[in-house]
Amino acid sequence: MQTTWFWLLCALWSLYFLTEGFDFGVGMLLPVLGRSEEDRRTMLQVIGPFWDGNEVWLIIAGAAMFAAFPVWYATMFSGFYVALLLVLVLLIVRVVSFEWRGKAESPGWRAVWAWLNTSAAVGLPLIWGIALSSLLQGVPVSSAQEFTGTFWDLFSPYTVVAGVAFVLLFALHGAVLLTLRTTGDLHARAMRTAARLALPVALVGAGFLAWTLVVGIQKNDQDVFPGIVLAVLAAATAVGAVVLTHRRREGLAFASTAATIVLAVVLLFTELYPRVMVSSTSSADSLTIANASSGHYTLTVMSIVTIVLLPVILLYQAWSYHVFRARLGKSGAVANPVDLLAPRRVEPADDA
Repeated sequence: MQTTWFWLLCALWSLYFLTEGFDFGVGMLLPVLGRSEEDRRTMLQVIGPFWDGNEVWLIIAGAAMFAAFPVWYATMFSGFYVALLLVLVLLIVRVVSFEWRGKAESPGWRAVWAWLNTSAAVGLPLIWGIALSSLLQGVPVSSAQEFTGTFWDLFSPYTVVAGVAFVLLFALHGAVLLTLRTTGDLHARAMRTAARLALPVALVGAGFLAWTLVVGIQKNDQDVFPGIVLAVLAAATAVGAVVLTHRRREGLAFASTAATIVLAVVLLFTELYPRVMVSSTSSADSLTIANASSGHYTLTVMSIVTIVLLPVILLYQAWSYHVFRARLGKSGAVANPVDLLAPRRVEPADDA
């Protein structure tokens, strides 16, 4: 059960970064692609029906971590307090920017809220990349399972590269989404931006993947296999995103960026297993799935609840994406969901 819930948490974090990743990417590109108020409005309406639903995965992942691995939750949230407080602040800023920008009548205030949205969209994946990679890199944890370091212990060359890789990958993910959901000049600019981002993402991403393998071997006594397989697959999908973007295969390019995100998260968890938080003080003080988990009964009850509710959430979110699948044109208007679902009516031919 402990192993099962470790990998369920991996799946939940993967879903969060997969879905929220393109939201962050679109936010990052607001000042780059949004050359007019109409463009910026259209870009925000692309993610408007989804961004708050995508954040549900963060809530579920945090709640599952708290219930399944309370010691991990307590040590991580106390040790990473400043980083997670910054995440909370940026999430609030992002939510407020969506709401207040739409209500602002002054162009100056709309620009302020747009820049705040972009700042949050850059800052959140940067912090998440640094925080999650710090679990593998190692932070000071005592034999009493308490964090004994400071905020600055989260920073190392590897964790900073991880944060930058997350930012660049999400930016590409968002750009490719815009190529799928827009038309006209905005679509053309999104295509050019995605093509420019593809190669830097592939290079930085490949460096992050290789470095993750090295850190897993050095810090967590991992073997080369199976991490090398995941790293190669992630690198292949990143290269595929480069090729497909330049060939203007938008759907396949989006699938490639999505696969790269998921494989990168799975690689991090694979290199971390069976530990959940590596101690830089002493390997013996590291938190593992055994010494950080809840009891068997709690995990069993959680599994039953998850089996019942998780498919419902997945189906609902998939239905939402299906309903709001139409491209947005110059007006930026989102099509009526009822009209999208209604069968097309064929007018009878005129016998005359």
